[in-house]
Amino acid sequence: MRIAYISTYPPIECGLATYTSFLVEAMSSTPNELQIISQYGAEGDNVHQAYSPMDGDLSKKIFDMTVKVTPDIVHLQHEYGLYGEIDGIAVLDLIYRFKSTATPVVATLHTVHSEPQFRIKMILTTMCRELDAIIVHQKSHSELLQSVYGVPRSKIHVIPHGARDIPPVENAKVKLGLSGKKVALLVGYFRPTKCFDRIVDIFPRVVERCPDAWLVISGKMRVLEFSEYRNELFEKIAASPVKERIEVFRGQFPQKTFDTIVSASDVMVFPYSAGAQSGVMAHAFSFGKPVVTSDLPAFVDAVDESGAGLYAGSDDEYVDAIVKLFEDEKLYERCSAKALKHVKEKISWDIVARETLNVYKRFDVNFPRSRYIYEG
Repeated sequence: MRIAYISTYPPIECGLATYTSFLVEAMSSTPNELQIISQYGAEGDNVHQAYSPMDGDLSKKIFDMTVKVTPDIVHLQHEYGLYGEIDGIAVLDLIYRFKSTATPVVATLHTVHSEPQFRIKMILTTMCRELDAIIVHQKSHSELLQSVYGVPRSKIHVIPHGARDIPPVENAKVKLGLSGKKVALLVGYFRPTKCFDRIVDIFPRVVERCPDAWLVISGKMRVLEFSEYRNELFEKIAASPVKERIEVFRGQFPQKTFDTIVSASDVMVFPYSAGAQSGVMAHAFSFGKPVVTSDLPAFVDAVDESGAGLYAGSDDEYVDAIVKLFEDEKLYERCSAKALKHVKEKISWDIVARETLNVYKRFDVNFPRSRYIYEG
């Protein structure tokens, strides 16, 4: 089968780019031909640069490039900011173009809003009606698609966000000067919905109960968005009574560096006020790092399914959860072991690739006495 992925792709910095690169890597061990249609700046084998995200003729450019590789199936990665202006409404024209060629289209929806604004609901409802299959990462997202967007259950496939099955980086704390410290890690782009400031505010209470606690914030701005929030966050850190126990790591964070930072942590904290699944959380599980998350439905799903941490709804609960994981060795080891087991048995990229391929096979054309041949 020849599969065309439409997504951002490395070295473009984007969670979907990372997701697609790991999925493609896992899929490359199967006897299928993989082509990636991406934005200008993407690189790699069988990667085709086709468009800029704000091109007025974005859907035509993506379609024209995709049909050149004559795919048997198209797999879209969807976030609203990836397909141009007006909340990425061009994705609808793109889907209709593929339908006009009778090419099956699958989409992975990385965000599903529970209370969508009119236009977002209209776009997603129309997408779901016209797509041949839909992939989401969490059971709660499947339930939302059915209850809010009227999508039939038969069209939805719940496939978890993948995680690598690899060992942690050796001596990571030594490399980063964190030896002897119990490290709570916040990692990601600086934006208000990540709520890093909330953990900065409560961290003096964590230090009071756990004197060797240390907070590391590893992040950056994406382009120049949310610079005001970043500045406010840095001001909070500078004014904190435990500022000597808060450290900010800045940089581009290529995979090796990112892996070292995660490996040096003890607990990873996700206090997000909005969002869906987290690719960073999958990395936490890869290295056996227990998590403390907000009570967003997708995060509750992830914690309940993995057993790899705790979730919190109030400041008191965040403090208690972080301190428990720092101080209760049995709880820590249990959550760590469950994270690693969850990766091996449920969410490794090999498992995700196999489940994704099963979705594709529903649309594979089986001509009499024919088989697809490809040697990469």
